[in-house]
Amino acid sequence: MRSFTFALALLAVLAVPLPAAAGTGAFQIALFSPAQLLPPDASVVGARVDLLYGRNHNVVGIDLGLVNHSSGMEVGWQLGGVGYVEQSFTGWQDNVVNVTRGTFTGFQSGLFNHAARTTTAFQMGGVNHGGEVVGFQLGWVNVTDSMRGLQIGVVNWTNQMHGLQIGIGNIIEKGKTPFLPVVNWSR
Repeated sequence: MRSFTFALALLAVLAVPLPAAAGTGAFQIALFSPAQLLPPDASVVGARVDLLYGRNHNVVGIDLGLVNHSSGMEVGWQLGGVGYVEQSFTGWQDNVVNVTRGTFTGFQSGLFNHAARTTTAFQMGGVNHGGEVVGFQLGWVNVTDSMRGLQIGVVNWTNQMHGLQIGIGNIIEKGKTPFLPVVNWSR
């Protein structure tokens, strides 16, 4: 009983947002935006739970839910059905569908992964897509505009490559050899 009371008290403290001037809260729970504890333009530093759809500006910490949407940046672990970050993401994005429209640094795991730009990334999923990718892609289909690193998949496709592709079909559009089965590379 004592641990239940402590957990309930801790949850009550975390649910209280910081002063309005800061625009930040330690805990967010959302049924769907805007039916949530903190307004959509507030940031969360701590934990966010999105039962159906939650939206906040920045999220730092743990982000769990069916649809997780950050209009700013996110740092931490995001787990759920769909993860959508409009600016930058650093950490582990672990959803069925992962989309980061800005710079991504870390690990994306899901059925579909997209990062517009990466600094250092590991994408693992059914389909991995990126603009400028630096790192490693492991999936059935890997597609980038520019790749610096390693692609392993059934089909690997990029416009420019500084690295190695391993798969059944390997395409480097601006490479010396645009298509090779099994292995292709460019520097």
